[in-house]
Amino acid sequence: MKLTCGRNVTVMAMRQRKRVQFCDNPWGIRMTTRFLTLTSALALTAGPAFAQDMNFNRIASFRVADNMPAADESSAEIISATADGMTLVYTDSPAGVVGFIDITDPANPAAAGVIELEGEPTSVAVMGQIAYLGENTSADYVNTSGVLHAIDVDSREVLATCDLGGQPDSVAVAPDGSFVTVAIENERDEDLGDGRTGQMPAGFVAIVETAEDGLVCDSLIMADVTGLAEVSPEDPEPEFVAINAENEIVVTMQENNHMVVLNAAGEVLSHFSAGEVTLEGADTEEEGALVFDQTITVPREPDSVAWIDADHFATANEGDMDGGSRGWTIFHQDGTVVYESGLDFERAIIEIGHYPEGRSANKGVEPESITVDTFGGTPMVFVGSERGSVVGVYDVTDPAAPVLMQLLPSGIGPEGYVTIPERNLLVSANETDDAGPRAHVMLFEYQEAPAVYPHLTSAGMDELTGWGAISGQVMAEDGTIYAVSDSFYGMQPTIFHIDVSQTPARIVNAIRVTREGQPAQLLDMEGITLDAEGGFWIASEGRSDRLVPHAIYHVGADGAIEDYITLPDALLAVERRFGFEGITRVDDMLYIAVQREWRDDPDNHAKVLGYNLETEDWSVIHYPLTDPDTGWVGLSEIVAHGDFVYFIERDNQLDTRAVTKIITRVHLSALDGMVALGETPAVLEPDLVVDLLPYLTSTGGYVLDKVEGLAIAPDGTMWISTDNDGVDDHSGETMFFAIPPM
Repeated sequence: MKLTCGRNVTVMAMRQRKRVQFCDNPWGIRMTTRFLTLTSALALTAGPAFAQDMNFNRIASFRVADNMPAADESSAEIISATADGMTLVYTDSPAGVVGFIDITDPANPAAAGVIELEGEPTSVAVMGQIAYLGENTSADYVNTSGVLHAIDVDSREVLATCDLGGQPDSVAVAPDGSFVTVAIENERDEDLGDGRTGQMPAGFVAIVETAEDGLVCDSLIMADVTGLAEVSPEDPEPEFVAINAENEIVVTMQENNHMVVLNAAGEVLSHFSAGEVTLEGADTEEEGALVFDQTITVPREPDSVAWIDADHFATANEGDMDGGSRGWTIFHQDGTVVYESGLDFERAIIEIGHYPEGRSANKGVEPESITVDTFGGTPMVFVGSERGSVVGVYDVTDPAAPVLMQLLPSGIGPEGYVTIPERNLLVSANETDDAGPRAHVMLFEYQEAPAVYPHLTSAGMDELTGWGAISGQVMAEDGTIYAVSDSFYGMQPTIFHIDVSQTPARIVNAIRVTREGQPAQLLDMEGITLDAEGGFWIASEGRSDRLVPHAIYHVGADGAIEDYITLPDALLAVERRFGFEGITRVDDMLYIAVQREWRDDPDNHAKVLGYNLETEDWSVIHYPLTDPDTGWVGLSEIVAHGDFVYFIERDNQLDTRAVTKIITRVHLSALDGMVALGETPAVLEPDLVVDLLPYLTSTGGYVLDKVEGLAIAPDGTMWISTDNDGVDDHSGETMFFAIPPM
C-alpha cells in the first residue's frame, strides 16, 4: 500500500491493513494543513519577547551524508554562505572535504557536491563568492603545519593557497574584505602531560591580505600572542577569531582563559583574562537524576566569539581544561564584563527538556558557538549549546540587558552558524554523525508566524524542574495528561502532570515515584493508566541484564508504590529485554503491550497481555507487526478509548530511513479472543488510523525515532509525544503535539 502523506513525503506500508474513516481521503494537503494550524497554536508565547509577530521557525534539514553517500562518517562543522545567500559552504573534517549546499529554495536544500582535501578542513569564511578555507596538514602535535585556500565557489577553482606555518583553527574575513585572519592553535596533545597546556610549538594569529584573485601570501603577518595570559603564557592556543567594522581582531585563547584584541597589523590593543563565574544551582553529578543544587566557581574558557558592535563582543563559554561556565558573556573590548548570563541560558534549556544529564559532571549544556546579526532592525545574538543541541536567540538592543527571545531545536552538536538576514535565514551546522541520526544542516526562517518550538515546557513551576525521556501517557478526566519518564532517570522516576490547554503544553507538577519514602529504583516506566481511584497503574519494561524486572506497579496519587504485579513463570520462561511498552485499563482488565516478540512468539508478532485485577488471571493475544524495512518494528503504546484500543507501532529508524511510525486500532471486542497463557493466541487484525511520518517532518526536522506516548481526549483528539533519550546521543528534541479529531 502506498500512501502519499503531505508534500514530498512518500511512505510505503509493508503490510496491507484495513482502512478506516480516518484515512478515507487522500489526506496529504488536508493533514498537513491541520498540523500547521496545530503547530501555530503550539507557539511559544510566554514572556514579552514572545508576543512579537516575527519568529524563527525551522523550515528544512539537510542530511550531510547526502553530499557524501560513500563516506562512513560525515559532518557539518563550520559553515558560511555566499554573498547572494544561495550557497552554503561547510567544513567536513571526518570526510576530509569542504561541502556545498544549494539553498536557492531554502525549504528544499540540495546537495551541491564537495571538494576533497589532502588534510583536515578546520574552518571556512566566505566573502562574496570566494571561500577562505583553513586546512590542517600537520604531521603530529609537534610538527604543525597548515594552509589557507581561496576557493571560487562558482567554479570550485582554488585561486590561491598560502602556507600558514602552523595548524589553523578559526578563519574570519574582515567586513571590508581587505584581509583574512586565522587562529593558529597548534593544539596540545591531550594524552601528554595530563592534557595540560605548555606544549610547544606555541600558537599565534595569522593575518593575510586579500586580492581579486584570492590572497596575497607574502603579506602574511604572524602576530605573537605569547606572554599575555596568566595560564601557560608561553603556550597560547588561539581558538576563535572575529573582526569588527574597524578591522580590529578579537581572539579567544580557550585553554589559556584569555582574550586578546589586535589591529590589522597584528599589534596588541588590549588583552585580559576571561575570568571566572560562580554558579549557584547547577547539576554537577551524573547520577541519573536532575538535581540543581550545587554551587561551583569555574573559569569561563570561551570558545567562539562575535562582535556585537565596534566596542562589544560576545563569547560562548564552552570550557576545556578547567572551566566552562555553561553560559555566555558580553565584554567591552577593554575587558569590562557588560553582561553575564550565568545559569540563565542553561536553566531555559532545562525547562524545555534539553538538559544533558550525562554531561553534568563536565560542562553542562556547553555553549560552544555564537553568532551576531540584525534581523528586522533588531540586533541578535545566537548562542549554540553543543550538548543541549539548542540555539538561543537573544535581542541585544541593549548589550547590558539581553532578552531571550526563542530557543530553537538543532541537530546533535551544533558547531557553527551562518546568518543570511537578506533572506531572513539562520542556518546551523550540526557535527555529530553516528549510527543513529546523521549529521544535519538545519535552516530556520524569520517569519511572521508564532514560534513552533518548544512543544512542552516546565516554565512557570515554583521550582526549576528538569525533564526528558517522556514515554507512556494517559489522559485524565479533566483533560490534562500524565506522562512517565523512563529508566534514563533511574534515580528519579517521575510522573509528569501536563496542562495541554496552555501554549506550549506545560508541566505543572512532577510526582516522584517512591518506595518506602525513597526514590523507587529498578524501574523502567514505559506505560501509565489511571486506576479510577486517583492513582495509577504503571508498566515497567524491564531488563533482566540490568536486574530490572518486568512488572506492573500500583502507584498512589502521591507517587508512592502501593503494590505490584510480577510476571507468572510461564512468561518469565520466555521473556526478552523488549518488554512492556504501554498499559491501559478497561474496567477490571489491564492490557499491556509488549514491544517485540519473545522467545515463544512467531517472527514479527508481539504479545498483547491481559491481566484481570479481580481474578488475577493472565491472558494473551498476538499483534502482527509490520515487516521491517531496516532494523526492527515494535509496539510503543496501547490506549483504550471508546469502543477501540489504539496502538503506536514504530520502527527504530530515523530521518529518511524511517518507514513505520503509525497509529492503529482494533475494536475492543477483538480482545475477547484472548486466551490463557500456554494456549495458541489468536492474531489481531489492526486497522491503520494515522501515519505519523507527515507530522514528524512538518516542523522541518528529521524523523525522530521513538514515538512512544499516546493519550486520547474524550472528543477523539490524539496527543502524541516522542522520547528524547535523556539527551544522550540525541538532539533532545521532544515533539508533543495533537492530531484533531478527523
